[in-house]
Amino acid sequence: MSVWNNLVGQPDVVQQLQQAAAAERTTHAWLLSGPPGSGRSTAALAFAAALLCEEPNPEHRGCGQCKSCQTVLSGSHADLTHFSTENLSIKIEEARELVVKAQDRPAVGRWRVMIVEDADRMPERTSNVLLKAIEEPPPHTIWLLCAPSPVDVLVTIRSRCRPVKLRVPHLSDVVQLLISEGIPEDLAFHCASLAQGHIGIARRLATIPEARARREAVVRMPISLRSLPSAMKAAEDLVQIAEEEANADAEARNEVEKNQLMTALGIQEGEKINPSMRSQLRQLEEDQKRRARRIKTDTLDRFLIDIQTVFRDILTLQLGTGSPLINTHLVQELQQYAAQTTGVKTLERLDAVTLTRRRISTNASAKLVFEAMMAGFVHER
Repeated sequence: MSVWNNLVGQPDVVQQLQQAAAAERTTHAWLLSGPPGSGRSTAALAFAAALLCEEPNPEHRGCGQCKSCQTVLSGSHADLTHFSTENLSIKIEEARELVVKAQDRPAVGRWRVMIVEDADRMPERTSNVLLKAIEEPPPHTIWLLCAPSPVDVLVTIRSRCRPVKLRVPHLSDVVQLLISEGIPEDLAFHCASLAQGHIGIARRLATIPEARARREAVVRMPISLRSLPSAMKAAEDLVQIAEEEANADAEARNEVEKNQLMTALGIQEGEKINPSMRSQLRQLEEDQKRRARRIKTDTLDRFLIDIQTVFRDILTLQLGTGSPLINTHLVQELQQYAAQTTGVKTLERLDAVTLTRRRISTNASAKLVFEAMMAGFVHER
């Protein structure tokens, strides 16, 4: 099984990366961009496996069978550094650590491969730290940066990277992937349609009934609001759900991470912590708080994307475009709602959702911005 089989609906990208992996010399820095769910990190990992593959025939690199391919895909290869952040931004200290690691010579393979997911989360100062390493890399180091769009990365960095553009996978490709993973055909089609080509969300909806039920509750909210109090309650419910999801993740991981750090520092349970070690514990706690904020923000953003699909369907019905609906299981409710309002009003509500997505990425109060949005959705019969 080839490593490229994991990359769904991207034949042009596969061909481009296969040719690069087969070459004796290749570009030292790559920027893989594409919409969420298109498989940026999957493409980067597959490319890294092909670059480090032990297959002697260059055209067959990325075999998926050799030890190097398997250790790359599992994240344990000695010559692979795979960095991803669970915080809202990549810290400058983390970028400096990556630059230092990039200087090491390969231990067992031809290349040292540096994968940086969410490169769009690098502030300018952090990007400048990485810039020097990308401008003048060691001869055996290859950087693979991932971002939603090239414009999300500092212009001086993207100008030094070879672009790879992924697209939203076709619905049929996502359906076939889910079916191959044991999902019934009807459920696979339904979840792939709701996910709009986002493989991760499609898989989540197909395998977690609670996720489908939560999405159902979210998409019904904006078309059922009939009063301001109900709008305020809906906003509060959505924010609370996001907070509960972040807290559930924290409960499952924070204590484990703290115990692992204390073990690494040689601190026994109940033992007094040396002042010189407290800073490391404080740093861990700060990282955990940032991670919780990101989980909450990402959850709220996912809710907003689901709400967007509702108004997109309503606008489709109002304009009579004939485009297929996303929320086909709500067709009667959507038709009724579309008949009671105008296309102009629907566009205003879509704009409100877009504005809310921008606002929650800042330090604005999530509850306040959701209340403002929901208040604009109130619709009297």
